[in-house]
Formats: sequence, structure tokens, C-alpha cells
Amino acid sequence: MRLLQEWYTQETLDSEEEKFHRPLSDEQLFFPAVSSGDIDFVRQNCKEKKFIETDGVGLLSRDDVTNLKYHFVITTAFVTRLCVEAGMELEQAFRLSDFYILKLDSLNTTASVAELHDRMVLDFTGKMRFLIRNQGASKPIITCIDYIYAHITERITIEDLAEYTGLSASYLSRLFKKETGVSVSDYVREKKIEKAQHLLKYCDYSLIEIANYLSFSSQSHFIQLFKEFTGMTPKKYRDLHSRATWNVTTE
Repeated sequence: MRLLQEWYTQETLDSEEEKFHRPLSDEQLFFPAVSSGDIDFVRQNCKEKKFIETDGVGLLSRDDVTNLKYHFVITTAFVTRLCVEAGMELEQAFRLSDFYILKLDSLNTTASVAELHDRMVLDFTGKMRFLIRNQGASKPIITCIDYIYAHITERITIEDLAEYTGLSASYLSRLFKKETGVSVSDYVREKKIEKAQHLLKYCDYSLIEIANYLSFSSQSHFIQLFKEFTGMTPKKYRDLHSRATWNVTTE
């Protein structure tokens, strides 16, 4: 009963002060932009700092940081659901969601929460953009891509994929190159380098630990391939990006 009384009191105050939530049209533009891979719209939304606007946004906590964190979790849940509905692999979407919400847990300034939000929505949008561009892929190739994502820390060969899909290695190799534009081995290497970039940015693993974790034949092989794909050594990449990355331990 007391809670109900508090609700009616707050409802009256909000009405008298003309506190209204922003129109749904704003969300109806933003969330579909993420799930459709509209990177330009989402990037502009982040540039305009829409996430930290307070006008028309519900107050979920009287503490500014906690309030923004609650909105972050809500946004992540919406983004995850819409991306799955739009075709993102379920496990990938949940892993992304869990990753960013865990990062959120250690942040304690509105600026760091806002920056993490921008990285999160741009990450989802970029992955949806890639997915949509490859929607014409056949079921065997989609199966291969899902397998590669789930086993990226392992050594993956065309023979592994052929056995998994029930196709011959030679046929699958030709089909993969036809539909994606790259060979299986190049695609696997590219995905391993992308994973290495995340590890270099956000973890303190040594180069040999990253090389072993991603099943490269050696540290030198890892460094060579990383430089081929990014134009710089892993050490240089870490030095450049560690300074620009949000810090979750010192704030």
C-alpha cells in the first residue's frame, strides 16, 4: 500500500512538472539502425552524445553514474535482442552482451560509461553490417562462419570444416572463396587477428600468450601475420591503442 501511495505521489509530481519521456520515434530510429548495420547513423548518434542526454529520459537512479549504467544495460538488452532477430548468431550476441556488461561493472564515471556505450553499439552495428553483406551466403558457408567463430582459439583447417559440413574439402574450398571472396585460410587468419586486436587492447596477455591462445604456430608467425593485416607490429598496436582505450581500473 505504501509503495502504491509513493507511486501516485511521484506520478502527480511528474505531471505537474511536465516531465515526459522522449518520443518513441527516437528509439525507433536508433535501434533498427544498429540491427540493420547502419554504421553512419549510429556513429553520428554517438558523435552527438545522444546517450547521455537527460531530457525525456527516465530517472532510474538518483546517482548519475548508476542511472546511466541502468540505461546502458537496457540499451544492451534491446540491441542484443534486435540483432538476434535480424540474424546475428545467438551465442555471439550473448557473448558480446556479457562482455560489455561485465566491463560496465567496473566503471565509475559517466564519461567512461558513455564511451563504453558507444563502443558497444558500434561493435554490434559493425558485426550486423558484415552479416547483412553476406546474407546471400549458403547454409554450408554460414555453418562454416559460425564454426570458425566458436573455435577461433583452435587450429582450423578446411578438412575440419569439410567434416563438420559433410562436404568434400575441395568443393567447400571453392564454394567458400566464391561466396566470401577470400579463401578459408585467409578468413580464419583474419578472424584470429581481429581477436588478437581485442586482446591487445583490453588484456595484458604477453605476445607469446596471445600466439598460443589463438593457436598460431609460433610467436614470430603471429607477429608476421599481424603486421601483414594491420601494417604494424602487435607491440606498436598495443602502444597506440592502450592510451586511447577506456580505463576500468584507475578511475
